Amino acid sequence: MARPIILASGSEIRAELLANAGIDFSVVKPRVDEDSLKSSLDSEGASPRDMADSLAEAKAQKVGMKHPEALVLGCDQVLSFDSCVISKPVDIEDARAQLKQLSGQRHMLLSAVVIYHEMRPIWRHIGQVRLQMRDISDAYLEEYLARNWDSLKTSVGGYKLEEEGIRLFSKVEGDYFSVLGLPLVELINYLTLSGDLEG
Repeated sequence: MARPIILASGSEIRAELLANAGIDFSVVKPRVDEDSLKSSLDSEGASPRDMADSLAEAKAQKVGMKHPEALVLGCDQVLSFDSCVISKPVDIEDARAQLKQLSGQRHMLLSAVVIYHEMRPIWRHIGQVRLQMRDISDAYLEEYLARNWDSLKTSVGGYKLEEEGIRLFSKVEGDYFSVLGLPLVELINYLTLSGDLEG
């Protein structure tokens, strides 16, 4: 018998991906102090991969403890550049600085998903995508930020590949869904094999 699925995330794009895939789910936003958790993980020397995984598990656990009967999906995405984590920009100046730092360089997106059920994690996956950013001119950067700031202020690195952000890149290696923040193919494979999705 299929178990209920809860997305422990306020991300509109993650909810849209699940809905478009025909998956029946509900949304419960987790109350997790991400900044405090990131700071703690950073002080412990956690790798970007471990940080993404730990944040995803913390969100799944927060909601999963109140809904033990459900499959609770916790997700997080981390941008790794030179082994350092770049977070969501705090303002447009921060976004400008991030994009200038990434211009002409390679970086990695790590998209983690953890499933919590009956008070414990039962499945996890981290999708990895390598991206090569073009050399961005100052003129285009200013135009890009002016046009897109309202949309990209919630995105690590100051871009969304599903929007104009795709123009910033010369190469993307990896799964498109992981770029959007949810390794959807791997998740569907698991849910199908576990009997929670028809397939």
